[in-house]
Amino acid sequence: MYRKEESTPIPPENFELPFEGKLSSDNRWVIMADLIPWKEFESEYSSGFSPEMGAPAKSFRMALGALIIKEKLGISDRETVEQIRENPYLQYFLGMSLYSNDMPFNPSMLVHFRERISGELVNKVNQEMVRKMLDKTSSQSTPKKTAEPEEEGSEPKNRGKLILDATCAPGDISYPTDLELLNQARKQTEKIIDFLYEQVKEQLSKKPRTYREVARKDYLEVAKKRRASQKDRSKAIKKQLQYIKRNLAHIEQLVLLESRLVNLSHRQYKMLLVATEVYRQQLWMYENKKQSIEDRIVSLSQPHIRPIVRGKAGKTVEFGAKLSVSCFDGYVFLDHISWDNFNESTDLKVQIESFKDYTGYYPESVHVDKIYRTRENRAWCKERGIRISGVPLGRPPKTVSQEKKKQAKEDEGIRNSIEGKFGQAKRRFGLDRVMAKLNHTSVTAIAITFLVMNLSTQMSQLLCTFLCPFFNIRPSIRSNIIDTYNLIASR
Repeated sequence: MYRKEESTPIPPENFELPFEGKLSSDNRWVIMADLIPWKEFESEYSSGFSPEMGAPAKSFRMALGALIIKEKLGISDRETVEQIRENPYLQYFLGMSLYSNDMPFNPSMLVHFRERISGELVNKVNQEMVRKMLDKTSSQSTPKKTAEPEEEGSEPKNRGKLILDATCAPGDISYPTDLELLNQARKQTEKIIDFLYEQVKEQLSKKPRTYREVARKDYLEVAKKRRASQKDRSKAIKKQLQYIKRNLAHIEQLVLLESRLVNLSHRQYKMLLVATEVYRQQLWMYENKKQSIEDRIVSLSQPHIRPIVRGKAGKTVEFGAKLSVSCFDGYVFLDHISWDNFNESTDLKVQIESFKDYTGYYPESVHVDKIYRTRENRAWCKERGIRISGVPLGRPPKTVSQEKKKQAKEDEGIRNSIEGKFGQAKRRFGLDRVMAKLNHTSVTAIAITFLVMNLSTQMSQLLCTFLCPFFNIRPSIRSNIIDTYNLIASR
């Protein structure tokens, strides 16, 4: 059940404290609370609850605010609740009207918050929040010279610079090997055999043999070697496949005795399906002498994770979700996320059209790396008057003018800003290891990361807006100060 709160947001000076004080209006949590559009999306969040049945759920502001606090501070779920309980500014950020020393909710509720708030909803909040920030910034900035009025019915002129790129958000799994995966699958099938045997042991004279001690010894014999040969690994994989095959046959016999799998829990049934699929994939690769297979499982606990070939120095393959991201005016947006590898160049048209829907005009230039610069994308951008960065196709000219060299250097400098955003997300906000375990909760955690990054960007811009007039800093240097501030804050 969800109860919508009709009360209007209280100002920070009206927040009741037990020690007769007032909250400061220039505190970062007070400022960020004013930037986030809580009310606009509360109805969409509450639509997933029954209006009459069930216990009252936590408000949308408390649910999303708790996830933002966790990501902003880079702490665990339990530590997040403790920080909220101790800090009145965090309680105000969650929409509470007075300070309370009690826990606002159990730490396990953050798991439910990530399940209830989808990544799509977080992206909508992020877009609306940035729109609110840009409108506020434009209203406070000094008025510029008015351009010539556009003819009625004509398309608006292209404006702004759009930066596109892709990256990978690795999951929290150990580096997978075929032998280790088979060993884990074998142990899980042994646990299921133990559980099923307890249900039907009166009908059997003795327990099915699993040879678990011998199987573990065969696994450790190769796993402990510093440099095991390919022949030894192949032999060990064959043995583990045989053990799993025997265990799956025992499970089938035990199920036939009971005639159902109802006694297995949801977690056990899911693990049985995953272990069976791992056995099928590994058997096919062993028999066909292949090193890869479609939809390859690399983790039993997180079977949705796939290997993403990146080709980066030191990390040729990463295991997690692949993201396609756009960036303009210092703000980043999550446009496409997938657990399977994809060619990010196919997203260019969709991202540019999304930019037009968001701003009302096409970008003046699109700054991308080499993989985006296909003939189809170049022709599509040319039809819409969009300049795509990079050298033109064909044989390079013998002489290059100084203007083109300067333009190419500026384009690379502009495109480097999104690489800095990726570095900030991975070093500062935990995108280098997504700790959520489920498919949809991982997507929510990744989307929250970009929302918090945009909040940090706005806070740094507010600081720069305050300092630049005070120290008489030229507007041309303002962007450099903001980039430097973000770089320092990310370390």
